[in-house]
Amino acid sequence: MTHLDNYQSEQITSKLNFLLADVQVFYQNVRGYHWNIKGNRFFILHEKFEELYDNLNEMADEIAERILMLGQTPMHAYSDYISSASIKESKDKSTTEETVKEVISGIEALLSKERDIIKLASEYDDEGTIDLMTGYISAQEKTLWMYKAFLG
Repeated sequence: MTHLDNYQSEQITSKLNFLLADVQVFYQNVRGYHWNIKGNRFFILHEKFEELYDNLNEMADEIAERILMLGQTPMHAYSDYISSASIKESKDKSTTEETVKEVISGIEALLSKERDIIKLASEYDDEGTIDLMTGYISAQEKTLWMYKAFLG
């Protein structure tokens, strides 16, 4: 448990749950890109997408655990993820350009939510949440740069 009161905890965990929903939908999208990628960059992207969805899976677990540490309940039904996520399901994407553009868009959506969470967590001196989001932002900014460079 933390020093936050119930109101502060609910405010932060609400935002964390929306981030969790985005992470879960994005995870499944990236799994689909991994499975369905075609073309001359198959071997590169197949491996990179697997690395990305493994990171997203770990991220989902960490966010859910943070929500629990803050005394709240993480979303856990896929129907809740779909209805709450700003990232939408991606279907039938298999080319380099369309999958990488979708990855870029997904990472940008996560970064926006993470920055918003940091602002609120800073108001409440919630160092644990700030630290978690800071780590994600640092890693995702590098990943975003790499995917954008990949497209040229």
